[in-house]
Amino acid sequence: MSSVPPLKLMRVEEPPALQARAMDNLRFIRETMERAGSFTAVSGWGMCATGALALVAAAADGGNPHEWRWLASWFSALVGAALVSGWMTVRKARGARMPILSGPGRKFLLAFSPPMLVGALLTAVLVRADQAAMLPGAWLLLYGTAVMAAGAFSVRVVPAMGGCFLLLGAVALFAPLPIARLLLVLGFGGLHIAFGIAIARGHGG
Repeated sequence: MSSVPPLKLMRVEEPPALQARAMDNLRFIRETMERAGSFTAVSGWGMCATGALALVAAAADGGNPHEWRWLASWFSALVGAALVSGWMTVRKARGARMPILSGPGRKFLLAFSPPMLVGALLTAVLVRADQAAMLPGAWLLLYGTAVMAAGAFSVRVVPAMGGCFLLLGAVALFAPLPIARLLLVLGFGGLHIAFGIAIARGHGG
């Protein structure tokens, strides 16, 4: 008479273990979707380069917003920063195989561009009206608006930087010119370098 082998009992996981595994799976899915819907190619080193150019502009501007030397220094820094930071961001995006003009990259650009356009138009109006002393506050506010809006489609540190620019701009708008100029340098120079290092270290360059 053949003996029947004993049935192997299947191990049943405890409900807490099942719940923990389900939570881990949900967390993984959520983080994956967030990364897929975020533009993570913002270049931290590009921001550092932008901050360095701002410090050079501050050293060369002569300290008087009503002089063309001041505007020329900051306009040169703007053009240089756009070229360097833009090139480094495109390079980072290509390395990550992330398209710039579609998906999160397109949303980032669409959110960033309108406040920058308003800033250019407002600059022309204020210079024409001989109100150039208001430019530091206006620039900080509008740039902070652009970064915060675009940062909704990027990593969390980007909108945090935009909020810092907004805070400096709100103070600079009502501060005396020497303080407003100092806040301008602190924003475009210091914040770009500080947040740029954080992004470069935490988000791959």
